[in-house]
Amino acid sequence: MVDRWHHGGGGGSGWGYGLAALLLLGLVVVIVLVAVLLYRQLGGRDRARHPVGPAGQPWPGGAAVPGGPPDARPAPEQLLAERYALGEIDDEEYRRRLAVLRHPG
Repeated sequence: MVDRWHHGGGGGSGWGYGLAALLLLGLVVVIVLVAVLLYRQLGGRDRARHPVGPAGQPWPGGAAVPGGPPDARPAPEQLLAERYALGEIDDEEYRRRLAVLRHPG
């Protein structure tokens, strides 16, 4: 009796190699898609173009707000409040700078 799985001749029709190549190609495509989605989800290139600080606002003197007009920047009081909330400045400095912003000169 001839073993159908191990006939030793290697004279298959080539479908096995073609299927293996398609499966490998499909696996590569899936890996690339997952990598691209993760890159976009984690910020990747978009973050380099639009450096965004906490609360979705750009850093002082920085790039535009994503989705907004190219020159859209938060108000100075907003930036000051954000720095205060992050602990970058203390109460006294916050109040002093806020007074200067509201009543310049």
